Amino acid sequence: MFGFATTLTGMSFDEVMTRTLAALKAEGFGVLSDIDVQHAMKEKLGADMPAYRILGACNPPLAHQALQAVPDIGLLLPCNVVVREEAPERVVVGFLDPQIMVNLVGRPEVKSVADAAEQRLRRACQSLGGSPPTSV
Repeated sequence: MFGFATTLTGMSFDEVMTRTLAALKAEGFGVLSDIDVQHAMKEKLGADMPAYRILGACNPPLAHQALQAVPDIGLLLPCNVVVREEAPERVVVGFLDPQIMVNLVGRPEVKSVADAAEQRLRRACQSLGGSPPTSV
């Protein structure tokens, strides 16, 4: 498993995006990148697909700690959050589990950073008010 997700129903994709950005902000995360996969697939391949965005979420103090411990950990940053439309008014929000960093890097000094990031992202996930988080 590499993350956790919640599903929100009865809301539009745009409403869920707004809630997700607010939840991340409340936990100290900014969004460094916002990739509109739906738009890219249409533009590059002519392929239609439901709304799908990848957000590169970053908590600067935590990122700084991780970079101080392992400078090349930037290869694993920022924490990705996926917002994807499964069906009309059914939107899944998935969060990369920061513990993946610890597993890949194998450095104990990164564990406390991953623990703090995971706690914050899990609170953001729960605050969205969707289904109970499931592993993905």
